[in-house]
Amino acid sequence: SGMIDAISEMYMTGIIDRKGKFARERLKGTASSWRIKEGEEGPEYVLCEEGKCRVSLTEVDVENILRAKAAIYAGVSLLIKEVGLSLDAIEKVYIAGGFGNYLNVERAIILGMLPDMPLEKYSFLGNTSVAGAYLVLLSEDLRKEAGEIAAKMTYIELSVSPGFMDEYMSALFLPHTDMHKFPTVEKLIARNPG
Repeated sequence: SGMIDAISEMYMTGIIDRKGKFARERLKGTASSWRIKEGEEGPEYVLCEEGKCRVSLTEVDVENILRAKAAIYAGVSLLIKEVGLSLDAIEKVYIAGGFGNYLNVERAIILGMLPDMPLEKYSFLGNTSVAGAYLVLLSEDLRKEAGEIAAKMTYIELSVSPGFMDEYMSALFLPHTDMHKFPTVEKLIARNPG
């Protein structure tokens, strides 16, 4: 989640471009230009350096996050299309797991990981798998209900779905190749043309 925050801020301030590459030319001669160094894995941006301790993000780190967020966005986008809905039809998005506890939704939207929807539609649930396991162990009714819910589930293999690769490739950019899918980010960029 910290990398999501850092990369979204780097994008908004023009340190990285829409492809996730460091904007070396743009930063040349600025106070931040020293932060881009050549590291063991290639170019890196130094977030903090004190003595021998250095915290940095490499272009490889950024690329890995972009691939992960592209897969998440492509999956969400395809599932919505698969059931014949649009983003407007979604009333609530539940984010579960330990990762969700620290996720800044606004930053995840800037990155293009989550659809650009009003923040109040997102809700954090915490570690639902542990809570669910606990509840079904304690209640026969809840165990039956969980079985009924599981029986209604539909499995969709996204990696072989038509259109997944197109969605994925479009989502490899910050936030997306189609900026109109991210009007909130467009407005932020217009106000702060980093």
